[in-house]
Amino acid sequence: MTPFVAPRRTEQVLLDVIQQATKELFIVSFVAYDVPSVIAAINAAALRGVEVRILVEASLTQGGSLLVDPVATMRGAVPSAKLYAWTDRPHPFTNGRVHAKVAVADDAMAFLTSANLTGHALEKNMEAGVLVVGGHIPSRLRDHLHALIETKIIHPA
Repeated sequence: MTPFVAPRRTEQVLLDVIQQATKELFIVSFVAYDVPSVIAAINAAALRGVEVRILVEASLTQGGSLLVDPVATMRGAVPSAKLYAWTDRPHPFTNGRVHAKVAVADDAMAFLTSANLTGHALEKNMEAGVLVVGGHIPSRLRDHLHALIETKIIHPA
């Protein structure tokens, strides 16, 4: 921490975004594991009636790049979530990855961060992020994520 910036931990900001969701929560991360506080908050949002969507990188066996299976991990941790993966990657995206780290609550709040949904990223790493509340950016980001589904760029996992 420096005297020039008044930061909050990534986990605190992400939990706030999740807790603010009233209708929809869309989370994107390369990987997701070892984050019990975030999983608990996502499940609590689902119990409140929030529709939860999660996009993660797929495993090698599913056409992704990871030896681990974030889809299976999230399916077990957040059973009510709609899970997505980017598996059919046309040229020039053949070796591309789901590398974005984003959380959008409704169309009113968006958190863009360098942190994956992992214990190390949320508790130990030096990460950076920007929280956007209001304005057109959260709704445009939400619309973009939905367009990825509607145009079948990302698929239900």
